[in-house]
Amino acid sequence: MKFSKKVLKNGLRVVTIPMKDNPTVTVLVLVEAGSKYETKRVNGISHFLEHMCFKGTVKRPKAIDISKELDALGSQYNAFTAQEYTGYYAKSDAKHFRQILDIVSDIYLNSTFPKAEMQKEKGVIIEEINMYEDMPQRHVQDLIMRLLYGNQPAGWNVTGEKKNILNMRRDDFVRYKANHYLPEATVIIITGQITPKAALQGVSKIFKSVKRGRKIKKVKTKNIQMKPRALIKFKQTDQTHFILGVRTYDLFNKRNPTLSVLGGILGGGMSSRLFQKLREEMGVGYYVRAYEDAYTDHGFFQISAGVDNGRIEEVIVAILEECQKLKNYEVAEEELNKVKECLIGNMKLSLESTDDIANFYGGQELLKGEIKSAEEKAKEIRAVTARGIKALANNIFKNNKLNLALIGPFKEKTKFLKKLKF
Repeated sequence: MKFSKKVLKNGLRVVTIPMKDNPTVTVLVLVEAGSKYETKRVNGISHFLEHMCFKGTVKRPKAIDISKELDALGSQYNAFTAQEYTGYYAKSDAKHFRQILDIVSDIYLNSTFPKAEMQKEKGVIIEEINMYEDMPQRHVQDLIMRLLYGNQPAGWNVTGEKKNILNMRRDDFVRYKANHYLPEATVIIITGQITPKAALQGVSKIFKSVKRGRKIKKVKTKNIQMKPRALIKFKQTDQTHFILGVRTYDLFNKRNPTLSVLGGILGGGMSSRLFQKLREEMGVGYYVRAYEDAYTDHGFFQISAGVDNGRIEEVIVAILEECQKLKNYEVAEEELNKVKECLIGNMKLSLESTDDIANFYGGQELLKGEIKSAEEKAKEIRAVTARGIKALANNIFKNNKLNLALIGPFKEKTKFLKKLKF
């Protein structure tokens, strides 16, 4: 799948992926503004700002004006915030391209942050935080980040703390947006039934007069650990949700394809080693996953599951034993080839719609400044060797890199720390 990339004079990047046989078009705006760009006082502002951008613009003064216009086009639309970026998108029939581009651009450029809406939205976000805290499978992801990175931006919640949300003022949004929503920190991705020329013309008309600024950089993440660590949150749950994580590599590391395959061996699909071990053999849980989570200046590999409260210690030991096997023995060729094709097939299946393709290309461009096609990524996966996996396992599966975040009916972490060893 071919793409076109153009850079406007103000630094704004425009990536177009034409799909002439697809009846839809997606407009996605990604900007380098996430929780890792925040200070402690305004932690949560990237996510709050994302909410506020839908509350009215100069051209569309009320939230209903935005949603009503998009709904009238039969559009799917939303926004999202992560540690290193925020995104706004709309997807519709290709004939509505110029209109959805106008709306998404208006949200990004011209939001007015009405004070009355801001006060109401504080309640909405606090309830969103409450919702996530009531979902152990989701909330344990927050705990592992806190355990790994502590009191620095990488360890803070994207949604922020409740007290921060209540104390935020309109001026905070105006200042933060001016510091981060800049053309040189923004990528616009357009996918679907559109030509690069038409896409560039549409974007240039709206964005060419937007001026550059001085982008405030994020704080470099400190990534130090000397011994196994655990964070236990007591909650009277029917099962224990946990993440077993080890520190690995950043987004630019050449070992990441090998790490992806290693994750596939342990927890990729119903034939993976941990699925077979925990669900089919031990019968202790419903789900188990294993995958890398990489950022621009740090990364970690995680194994997550929800299991029988009474067998959690047994499960941790079983998982570590499976990791140890990867350190001791090379993966058989048949299993290795199966996992590679599974990963490649799942990647291609995830790229069937224009919005998924926009995220695939846009995320690479924003964070890495380069784009690899699905075929190029598949080639990297196929190049992974059994010897490389064994060497990688010996590099990452070490006692001083082990971390356990857990939510369940437990208060003491000592007994869990005793299990964290190979």
